[in-house]
Parts: sequence; structure tokens; C-alpha cells
Amino acid sequence: MPRPLNDTFLRACLRQPTAYTPLWLMRQAGRYLPEYNAARARAGSFMGLATSPDFATEVTLQPLERYALDAAILFSDILTVPDAMGLGLSFAAGEGPRFARPLRDEAAVAALRVPDLDRLNYVFEAVRSIRKALGGRVPLIGFAGSPWTLACYMVEGAGSDDYRIVKSMLYARPDLMHRILDINAKAVAAYLNAQIDAGAQAVMLFDSWGGVLADGAFQRFSLEYTRRVVAALEREHDGERVPSIVFTKGGAPWLEQIAACGADVVGLDWSVDLGAARRRVDDRVALQGNLDPAVLFAPPEVVAAEARAVLDSFGRAQRDDGGCGGHVFNLGHGINQHTPPEHVTALVEAVHAHSRALRAAD
Repeated sequence: MPRPLNDTFLRACLRQPTAYTPLWLMRQAGRYLPEYNAARARAGSFMGLATSPDFATEVTLQPLERYALDAAILFSDILTVPDAMGLGLSFAAGEGPRFARPLRDEAAVAALRVPDLDRLNYVFEAVRSIRKALGGRVPLIGFAGSPWTLACYMVEGAGSDDYRIVKSMLYARPDLMHRILDINAKAVAAYLNAQIDAGAQAVMLFDSWGGVLADGAFQRFSLEYTRRVVAALEREHDGERVPSIVFTKGGAPWLEQIAACGADVVGLDWSVDLGAARRRVDDRVALQGNLDPAVLFAPPEVVAAEARAVLDSFGRAQRDDGGCGGHVFNLGHGINQHTPPEHVTALVEAVHAHSRALRAAD
């Protein structure tokens, strides 16, 4: 497949010099775009989009037609893996994901197995189709949910406000929780490697609910299994490095420990100052983030000013000792479905223009 003509994102992930700060957005293909909603209506449902390589290709490319983004991200869902385990995933209209057969007892946990990857072939077909459709324009990011985040949905059976059921299992029966997490880690590593084999040029692990854990529990039940996944990932494919990104929402208290998990890039939410985070990790990894998605509801001139502030906080990419810090601009979490699309234009233009000016001043 063609190499990316714009490799700025990949270079930033690997802390190599870039002419500007690359930008992509979590959930950049989504409900804030009218063209996405039209495609979803034609597909009939979210799963109709996600399980069709043709639709997945179409919606993955939609934001790239509007904005000068520096990476595409596979259109899929983090819950495809537990769905392939037979837990019965569904998305009801106006509701979030739900599993028909959540893991609530010892027998259900004992029966859990790493899924046959053939059940996820529609994802790998989508990766191949997207890479072909991109034609080398920008790199393609593959992704998966972290073992802990998947376990939250698998045990709760749906999203949760208090994580009472999964935390009850964690404390009362840690043996059951560790079994779920071990299987999830093996499944996620195999799933991400299959995406890499199909053409993903970077992969991201979403630990969306790691931040709900207490200190100590986070390390044992989230970070340890994230580390296992990262250790099992292919580092090269077709002679090219494949960067890995780990994002823990609410993970700022454990930033140094997350940065030591083996990933190339650590994603940050908006709760931490980017420059302070950079000093804490001392450029041992690249950083991704971390604009508050709510900023995009402000007028375009405010969006641009807030974007410049994030870039200024990170500072000069080039270090005085000759090294280089890596920064991938992103939001601190997924873009909100009510975001005005034209405000994203202001964000992209501000990030590219201001970061080029900062490089020129170095």
C-alpha cells in the first residue's frame, strides 16, 4: 500500500522533527457532521455503519474532505471485541451500547474465551479498504478499548455512572476480574496486531474508564493489562515503525507510570497543563492532546486562541540538548455531537498556522 505523503503525525509520535504540529480529533467521524448522519440513516443503524467496510470507509474519510487533518482513524467501536466473544452487543435508538449477556457470575467468567478473529474480519476489511481509499494522503490509526474499559462494559452490561457492579467484582472477587482482564489483554493485542497486518500505521488504546479507579487499583487492574497489550504489539510492519498511543481519561495522577508502559505516545485529557505534563515525562514519550472539547462551542476566535494556548504550553519542540519533543494536537476526549462543524475549521487552521510560526521562531 502507498506510504503516507503527509507523515507528520507519524514523525511526531516518534519524537522526530516536524514542520508543524499535526492534528487529528477523537471521534472526528461522528454525529456533528451532517454527512455522517446521512450515511448512518442509509446504513440503518450504528452497527450497520460499523460492520460494513464500505460504510466504514466512507465515514472515515468524511472529515478529511472537510478539514486538513493529519491522520485518519478507523471508524469502528471499542466494543467489537466483546461482541465477538458472544456477549450480544446492541445499540438502541437514543441509548448507548448494551450487552444481552453481561459477565455477572463465576460460570460466565469461566466460559469467556479469546474470540476467533474471523468474527472481526469486517474490521480488517475496512482497514484495507480505507488504506486503499486514502491513497497515501495521511496515515491510518487503528484502535481498541483497553482491557479494563472493556471489562467495565462487559460486567456492567452497559455504560455506568458509578461502576458499582464492576467495582464490586473487583474488590470481592479479584480472581474473576483478573481472568476477564487477562483474556481481554490477549484478545486486544491480537486484534490490534491484525489491524496492523491489514494496514493500520499506528494504533491507539482507549482506557476511557481507567480514571474511575482508586490509586493502587488503577495500577493492578488497568495499567498492568495495558502494559501487557503494548508489550505484545508489532513494532514494525513492512519495514515501517508502527507507533502506539495510550489514552487514559482521568489518568493525570499516574502520568509518569503510564508513560513507562512502553507506548510511544501518551494521550492527555484537559485536566492537566500540557507543559507541566511534558516536564513530568521529560520527553521520554510524545504527548497527545489536550484541548477541552467544550471549547469548540465558543466563537471561532476563542477556539483559535485556546488552541494557541495549548501549543504555547507545550513549548518548543526542539530541545536545547538536541533532542525533540513530540506533540500531536487533539482534544482531551471525543468531539461532542453538537459541535458546530465550522468551529472545527477554525481549530485546524489555528493549530497549523500557530505551530508553523512557533517552528519558524526556533
